[in-house]
Amino acid sequence: FEAGAIMANTPSSLCAVARRLFTDGPLVLRMLQHWRPMIAPFGTLIDQVPTGSSILDVGCGGGLFLILLAAEGRIARGLGFDANASAIDLANGAAAHLADTPVTFECRPVQSPWPDASFDVVSVIDLLHHIPSAVRPCVGRDAAARVRPGGLLLLKDMTERPIWRVAANVLHDLVVARQWVSFPKRGDMLAWGAAEGLHLVRERIDNMWWYGHRLLVFRKPEEGEQR
Repeated sequence: FEAGAIMANTPSSLCAVARRLFTDGPLVLRMLQHWRPMIAPFGTLIDQVPTGSSILDVGCGGGLFLILLAAEGRIARGLGFDANASAIDLANGAAAHLADTPVTFECRPVQSPWPDASFDVVSVIDLLHHIPSAVRPCVGRDAAARVRPGGLLLLKDMTERPIWRVAANVLHDLVVARQWVSFPKRGDMLAWGAAEGLHLVRERIDNMWWYGHRLLVFRKPEEGEQR
């Protein structure tokens, strides 16, 4: 699969790429990657990543975000990690189908030591609602610490309103992840970024079917730049 093969970041085109690359591993995990762009705004997320970036994807799951970025030829290198060994195996299997793949995946819990490196972009996508609320500020702090000066932190999770969308999202995770979840509050996410000296540069909500998605994009000031 040659980089740059995605012609447009539409849900259908991203699903087609996922179907071509995720061909091995458990059927249910593969199907989740194949169809996830129909219910989550991966086109929007891809657009936030500057061309040629290095990126760390925290709680990467099956690696869909990094795989799509690499397939588009947008990133110089990417590292993803997740606690789910089966998901990491799936991600590495998909990466093997990429020509000159710039992405690697590691199995490690979010509470364990993170990779000791800095990146142009750090992404935390749909992870926060799966971890205890007491751990979330630590994840925000650790993610911010790995953003290079001038780089970006992407925090994407589900909206905490309206209540019917929240109920739909909770039901989704009960069925798919077999987990009762709670969603991070916007104010808390803003506070984590501010506490680490990052500035909010972009915010948007994408509603896809009955799912509500909130994206916050923070920028770390350059060295010597006024905070």
